[in-house]
Amino acid sequence: MVSASAMRVAQPAILSSYVGTHLLHSPQPLHHLFRFNPGSKHVSMQLSRGFSGLTDLLFNGSRNANEGLHAKRKRLRPGKVSPRRPVPDHIPRPPYVKSKKPPGIASGPEVHDEEGIECMRASGRLAAQVLEYAGTLVKPGIKTDEIDQAVHQMIIDNGAYPSPLGYGGFPKSVCTSVNECICHGIPDSRELEDGDIINIDVTVYLNGYHGDTSKTFFCGDVDDRGKKLVQVTEECLDKAISICAPGVEFKKIGRTIQEHADKHRYGVVRQFVGHGVGRVFHADPVVLHYRNNDSGRMVLNQTFTIEPMLTIGSYNPVMWDDDWTVVTEDGSLSAQFEHTILITKDGAEILTQC
Repeated sequence: MVSASAMRVAQPAILSSYVGTHLLHSPQPLHHLFRFNPGSKHVSMQLSRGFSGLTDLLFNGSRNANEGLHAKRKRLRPGKVSPRRPVPDHIPRPPYVKSKKPPGIASGPEVHDEEGIECMRASGRLAAQVLEYAGTLVKPGIKTDEIDQAVHQMIIDNGAYPSPLGYGGFPKSVCTSVNECICHGIPDSRELEDGDIINIDVTVYLNGYHGDTSKTFFCGDVDDRGKKLVQVTEECLDKAISICAPGVEFKKIGRTIQEHADKHRYGVVRQFVGHGVGRVFHADPVVLHYRNNDSGRMVLNQTFTIEPMLTIGSYNPVMWDDDWTVVTEDGSLSAQFEHTILITKDGAEILTQC
């Protein structure tokens, strides 16, 4: 799952996959890693409004904002959201579920001993298995709420808690982001259509540790433009993971992703970032997916996510009035891939794969 931001005042502030540009500033620290703070005014709560003209100029440059639009594809609209699904009492909850308050980003990296590493491997493996299963359900006619129901059941059947459920008020157990939805799509009554692409973002809380992963799937016959976007986004993630190792600067992740995206003229979303993950859902470091000058280096036995989001057209985000769903300003397609990784003496181990 994405975290919220590299907006900084005195310390990193977070939005929901993370707002990540140094060009934007908030008068107060943001209190959400998994959602935008409506009070920040950097993301509109209305469908028709986006970021400021200055931000658009700085972020989008001369990119063709209509490049990714499909004449035959309708814009997403909110569907009906079903009631929150129950979790058996015997399954441990993350602390934020009981407090009902959205936590901020935890200071300090997630670095583990051998026992912690094994717990991270277990939670990552389960998240990967759930995601793989969810992908088999993607077909024309299925409702995103049905995917949520299946994911929810598989997670609790394995004695784990679906991390998104109740995080800052998020009402579902998984995020389903279709077509122009950048992230944090709420599963609802909308049926998937032939030609859709859908990112499914799964996080599980197992034995006190979170495993976080996502993948963009094809629904039916996806056109070549959509297929290429998805392919390049996955390549960006793979290339970023390949350079990770103890002592490597985090800013190399953003440079690697940006260079590959630029070759294909895709936009890189800056307002949402990767994050440390482990005993807490969102922790240091904030992992930026675009070129940056942030300080910080990877350390042995550290775990964090890398989760680039690429767009065909505008990468300005617009938030729906549900306070969660984030879509591209121009309706152009967006894709995302995410893994939780462990820094090892030899490089990086992907924890969220079957």
